[in-house]
Amino acid sequence: MEVMSVASCEHRGQGAELPAGRPQAPSGAGARAAGVARLPELLAPAGSFEALLAALAAGADAVYAGLAAPGLDARAAAPGLTAAELARACALAHARGARVYVTLNALVYTAELDRAVACARAAMTAGADAFIVADLGLASRLACDLPAAELHLSTQAGAQAAPAVAWAAQELGCSRVTVARELSVAEIARACATGVEVEAFCHGAICICYSGACGLSAHARGRSAMRGDCTQPCRQPWALTDASGAPCARTAGDKLLCPKDYLGLRALPALVRAGVGALKIEGRMKNPDYVYNVVGAYRAALDALAAGEEIPVDALIERVGRSFNRGFTDAYPRGDRAGTGRALMSFERSCNQGVPVGTVVARGHRQVTVELTADVAAGDTLEIHTVLPADAAADVPRRWPLVPCTVDARAGERVEVACKRRVAPGSAVYLTASAAVRARSDAALARLAAEAAALAVPAVPELPEAPAAAPEGTGAAGEVRAGRVPLAVSPRFTRTAAAAARLLEAGTAEVAVEAWRLMDGASAWEPMLPRLTVLLDAVFREGDEGRCRSLVRTARRVICRNLGEVALCRAEGVRFDVAAPVYAENEAAVGVLVRAGAARIWLSDELSAAEAAGLAAAVAPLAPVGRLALPAAELMVMEHCVLTAEGPCDQACATCRRRAEERFLVGADGARYAVATDALGRSRIFAPALPADSPRPLGRPAR
Repeated sequence: MEVMSVASCEHRGQGAELPAGRPQAPSGAGARAAGVARLPELLAPAGSFEALLAALAAGADAVYAGLAAPGLDARAAAPGLTAAELARACALAHARGARVYVTLNALVYTAELDRAVACARAAMTAGADAFIVADLGLASRLACDLPAAELHLSTQAGAQAAPAVAWAAQELGCSRVTVARELSVAEIARACATGVEVEAFCHGAICICYSGACGLSAHARGRSAMRGDCTQPCRQPWALTDASGAPCARTAGDKLLCPKDYLGLRALPALVRAGVGALKIEGRMKNPDYVYNVVGAYRAALDALAAGEEIPVDALIERVGRSFNRGFTDAYPRGDRAGTGRALMSFERSCNQGVPVGTVVARGHRQVTVELTADVAAGDTLEIHTVLPADAAADVPRRWPLVPCTVDARAGERVEVACKRRVAPGSAVYLTASAAVRARSDAALARLAAEAAALAVPAVPELPEAPAAAPEGTGAAGEVRAGRVPLAVSPRFTRTAAAAARLLEAGTAEVAVEAWRLMDGASAWEPMLPRLTVLLDAVFREGDEGRCRSLVRTARRVICRNLGEVALCRAEGVRFDVAAPVYAENEAAVGVLVRAGAARIWLSDELSAAEAAGLAAAVAPLAPVGRLALPAAELMVMEHCVLTAEGPCDQACATCRRRAEERFLVGADGARYAVATDALGRSRIFAPALPADSPRPLGRPAR
């Protein structure tokens, strides 16, 4: 077990509040003497002013927060900061040697750009140090209108490899890029080698879909993840069936799209050596006590590295487990492809799972005896993972009763806790809410709130309010212009090489295929590539670059769906199209992409038909705009293989027989989504096919 000295553990391991003006991490000779490079910035979430106080109290080097300005943030449900709160937050953070970043990382429409820039201007007046952006058009406007603004590219923009990182710095002026959670430490290191500062996630919730590439919430419930309003369909129950509707999954639970939480504690030394500029903790929807506890744990780990001590990994994992979590995984930073099944996923539940603290050893009348493996305290909430008694009826469901702990006790002791449900000895006991964590957090917040209240903060103007909703069809271009400029005609997409050959022989003007389909039956596709348009993948990681480069050089035309592919086409001197999740939802974004070399812009289905027509008219002098008529809209792409729910696999994805069989994910509402897994083991979820006479595209539900 990894440990540090007792003295160090007592000082750092409890999340002790750090004093104002905490010195920066060691650099230069001091860092080398400690055996580490310059430590990365520890970046903490602040979904509210109280959470911001908690982050600073726990030792964050920087915090990121949204504004109380609806429509501009990828976490619409978080309250965000008012202008006055932001000004006070910045004053407090700066007094303590920390920075404040404002998230403007939702997609915005043309009519919303001016307000977004005005909000950024107000945030700068309040003292914001940088802006985290995902929309290319907004990044362009901020660089033009607020040249002093520091820009960081959000993970929502889909930077998954070094070419995308370098492109964002060169073309958008971003001084920092947040890379995808799915990357291994080795891939992150190569992104850092570009010389652009890289921000990498180190802890928190994981979206099973690559960030920025998920359309399932918008399609199923009319609420867009890219507009900050995700309904989290990945956390809901799903059935996996064959074409006849017969169930295929063999997992213990039905949360087939629910991953565990990212745990980076074991990877910290490697991430520091990789050269990351910032380590980001996810959690703007989390409570202040979560922020205080988790940030404090990572602060302790980084301080141990700086001091040349071992990180007390086991103790810190137990500590962060006392805050909300869905279980922990480090499959991504380890680059563990085999771990994208059970090691990554939380099939049984999507709620808080806490941390194990003991086992039921005896059952009494409405109470159980628990032998502890970790400390508990009066006021804690315990959860018993039911092992049913041998005489329980077959239809008795497995349950997780929550019970209060009424005593303080240490590991190795036995305690009695009330429990009305029948549970057998051997049932595991977890702590899901810690009284000690709440108490330490509350005390730290009180101290920081008093410190913040004592600061002299100048008055700042209020954030500009959102304008009244525009009539349907005016959101993209400011006025209804439908019909004045026709949308570009989509290529004719095909799924098989035989169908592509027939279309080419028939003289079809433009025949297209999705790139992932080309990996199966490559010998049949290859002779036709110079005559085909290829829709590249939403995923462009280091391992995808060679295959993508070959397609860029060979295909008649390519449609880029990742910034790394845009950079690759630029390097190859090849004209290209773009399609979501390279988003062009406003005129400024179209301008960025056209200047980068885009010949046609294919819009996402989240724009309504009228908005698409309005945008087409507005940008007509720049490039043709249209919609892709795909065989089925791709709603998710994930590194996880959904087919692993059917049982263990041998990781021979290219020859996997399961992939040849039709599979569907069926939601609790009966909605049925086709699933396809490619030769690399990536699964994709598709929207149900439209009837032949249905208008395309689907259109975006009302915001």
